[in-house]
Amino acid sequence: MIIKETPSPAQEEPPILKDGETETQIKADPNGPLAGHVFRVGFDPRSNMKYASIRIFSGSLDSGTSLLVNDAKKPIRPGHPLKIQGVEVQEIEKGTCGDIVSLAKIDELKIGDLVHDGKFSGKFQTPPVPKPMFALALEPASRGDEGKISVALEKLTDEDACFTVTRDAQTKELVINGLGDLHLRVMLSKLENRYKVSVNTKPPKIPYRETITGKGEGHYRHKKQSGGAGQFGEVYLRIEPLERDSDPSLDYSWDIFGGSIPGQFEPAVLKGVNDVMERGYVAGFPMQDIKVSIYDGKYHPVDSKEVAFRAAGKGAFIDALSKARASLLEPIVNIEVTCPADNMGDITGDLASRRGRVSGQEMLPGGMMVIKAQVPLSEVSNYNSQLKSVTGGQGSYSMELSHYEPTPPNVQQQVIDQYKKEQEAQNE
Repeated sequence: MIIKETPSPAQEEPPILKDGETETQIKADPNGPLAGHVFRVGFDPRSNMKYASIRIFSGSLDSGTSLLVNDAKKPIRPGHPLKIQGVEVQEIEKGTCGDIVSLAKIDELKIGDLVHDGKFSGKFQTPPVPKPMFALALEPASRGDEGKISVALEKLTDEDACFTVTRDAQTKELVINGLGDLHLRVMLSKLENRYKVSVNTKPPKIPYRETITGKGEGHYRHKKQSGGAGQFGEVYLRIEPLERDSDPSLDYSWDIFGGSIPGQFEPAVLKGVNDVMERGYVAGFPMQDIKVSIYDGKYHPVDSKEVAFRAAGKGAFIDALSKARASLLEPIVNIEVTCPADNMGDITGDLASRRGRVSGQEMLPGGMMVIKAQVPLSEVSNYNSQLKSVTGGQGSYSMELSHYEPTPPNVQQQVIDQYKKEQEAQNE
């Protein structure tokens, strides 16, 4: 098995560097230019020191080498190359082609990087890694731990190419992604044991959107008197739906004639409208595909201020939304499921039960199939465990956002009820 699976480097095809359309074969020449591949990054659990492991394909590397990383122009000093065996770390004079060496304390090195001495460029061709699709949202168990969590997660993503961290711009959640429940439990264990921070986890929120399906007119008068100068602003507006996924999501027009509202208050009214666009009307999600026309209003020469017209714009927009049949949109994803051909019927049936629409199938070598479908994201947010169960661990999938569609009434009501519960809990 060793002879078959791990042949001599002399018998193997030379590694290939790819730079755009250009491919360069790297010859194993100890006297040639340096070319190495960073294939692993790790942190010592005792000292928290960063080590980057490098396979040298050409040339040699010692403490005096002017090392370049990828297309960087500024060289770095690598320090002494190291040999690591378990927990034993040993300094060596140099590493040459065929060696695996490690470098310490070089923050610039990431998995997949090319290290060289200026004679090469591009990236080594490497096997694709699985796309992390299992997600959890994190929040600190203790106040003030946000900074510690951020630093620790950055180190964990350096170590593991299949572990990613994102901050969802819409839901404002910190989300970690891995290959499955076990993978993320291992990463969370490292977070707690190695970096001494605890987190609470929950399924990530589905990034719904809100829109309108009809037209509506709104009016609001903001009037406040408190001893001295008061606040006054009155706004009339109309709204109607735009085409789905319009860019920009808000088509805003200032159609005031005759000076019923001075132009200086237009930005304040727009801020009020945007306040609602960002926070939503139905269930607290951002709104899209809405046309707003400000067509009338009133002002007071003394009491009218920006804050008053911002409140009036917000109130008039909410009034119009109450008449324009506001509704939820749900994200639809394109999903590709790879599974054994024997499981095709089970997979297509399961996707159909999740409101999915199968769009195609493709046979792969080795008795595997790819099933393509469009499914609501809310139905496949925990699909990883189900797929592994059905296929005995042989199935995998990838997905990406396709578009937004109206949410069925029963699902929309569930989302609204959940939002109301959260609001009541916050008010308590």
